[in-house]
Amino acid sequence: MTTTHFDAEFASRLAKIALGHVQREYPNNVDHALAGPQDALTPNALHPIFYGSYDWHSCVHSYWMLARLLRRFPDGHAAADIRALFDAQFVPDKVAVECAYFARPTARGFKRPYGWAWLLKLATELVLHAEDRWSRNLAPLAGVITQRFRNFLPLLTYPVRVGTHFNTAFGLRMAADYAHVTQDDAFAALLHETALRWYGEDTDCPAWGEPSGDDFQSSALIEAECMRRLLPPDVFLPWFDRFLPRLVHREPATLFRPATVTDRTDGKIAHLDGLNLSRAWCWRSLGNALPENDDRRSLLIAAAENHLAAGLPHIAGDYMGEHWLASFAVLALDREN
Repeated sequence: MTTTHFDAEFASRLAKIALGHVQREYPNNVDHALAGPQDALTPNALHPIFYGSYDWHSCVHSYWMLARLLRRFPDGHAAADIRALFDAQFVPDKVAVECAYFARPTARGFKRPYGWAWLLKLATELVLHAEDRWSRNLAPLAGVITQRFRNFLPLLTYPVRVGTHFNTAFGLRMAADYAHVTQDDAFAALLHETALRWYGEDTDCPAWGEPSGDDFQSSALIEAECMRRLLPPDVFLPWFDRFLPRLVHREPATLFRPATVTDRTDGKIAHLDGLNLSRAWCWRSLGNALPENDDRRSLLIAAAENHLAAGLPHIAGDYMGEHWLASFAVLALDREN
């Protein structure tokens, strides 16, 4: 897929990808701690909603993508199939089982914080839908995850800055959308305070560790995007100037070079296609946050386009990327994100 036009036709192609795997149970990379032999269950038994897409978190953000596409293109070719899927899956009994999983003593850190972030991003999207039954039904699980954040963030002295699932800036960034749409001021304040505690004093980011061999996020750019989302512009812009002070000279240079992917059948190496797409999302968002007369603005938008061009052709083809990359393509393409 090479288009950069986020239109109904392209949305239908993306929806078809996700509809092909959100209920595909195998292969499955189960993240599940067993307390005893009774816990040796199939993915569908453990997670009656989010059992597909190779792993729980990819299934969650694939549902988010379907919800976003349905809201943006309610009369699209896949709309009826998406509605039927949501009516079958977002029901109280299944949500209750998903909630119960998080009550297991062995599940305290389950999908923290990446899966938590995407679950709240999905819940955010469903709140915005005119059809509110899906949002109401998923609300108990969103409540569980919100409380997980409330409990965890004050305990975490140090942020996690890796380019994979454990990155804490990504978690704060996505959770901020949920706090906003639900008007949860206390949760929003916690996210804001945590971001300042972790990242507020960061300056002159070298990005020397990017990219590593299995990154799908830029630790530098997602931190900047997190702060853009959580800080008011008059606070964010001076922080951004300090954090990446040489962008006008296209430095750190590594952030401007799309990652090279050598084997898309290797799930870890295929992460780098996601890095290109997630960088495109961050570059575009950060560029649009700058004043129109800022010389950096055009450089950042161009960097977004370069990374998008590198990643977009590869969102389908091999299941190691196909089960998740389309969601990041929507992040990169849809200016609402």
